[in-house]
Amino acid sequence: MAKEIERKFLVASNDWRSNANAGTALLQAYIVTMDGRSLRVRLMDGKRAKLTIKLGSGAMTRDEFEYEIPVDDARELMSKAIGLMIEKTRYEVEYDGFTWEIDVYSGAHDGLVIAEVELKAEDDEPRLPDWLGAEVTGDFHYSNQYLSTEPLFSRTGHGLSYSPL
Repeated sequence: MAKEIERKFLVASNDWRSNANAGTALLQAYIVTMDGRSLRVRLMDGKRAKLTIKLGSGAMTRDEFEYEIPVDDARELMSKAIGLMIEKTRYEVEYDGFTWEIDVYSGAHDGLVIAEVELKAEDDEPRLPDWLGAEVTGDFHYSNQYLSTEPLFSRTGHGLSYSPL
């Protein structure tokens, strides 16, 4: 069984960009969502696709099962998705022995920038880069599932903090 252990932060500056890879354009949609579980489909650069099942409601750790699927199947599933399509570009930055994933959102969530770091254990303590803002680990408002399925009123009206980038 695969475990996803991660911490999540808002991003406070663009200083990460000079060390980032070229980025991957992601489209992500949820097929099923419930408390503590979800089934999502993700399209990467329009060339690869994955189906992901996440179980658990822990702040840092959840079970995660991920499978490659045909792109055409992903597109068909996305046409039947619930909620909003998540649109973002994911960049990777190596920092002090850890890989940080920086998601720059577009579309309905334009302006939101979140950094995640995957850990091997919950007690891992990565050194935090200066470009990070507030930690939002465990705050469900910053989960892609929530961003996809809860109605948006405005960038400020829905209570989320957006980076000034």
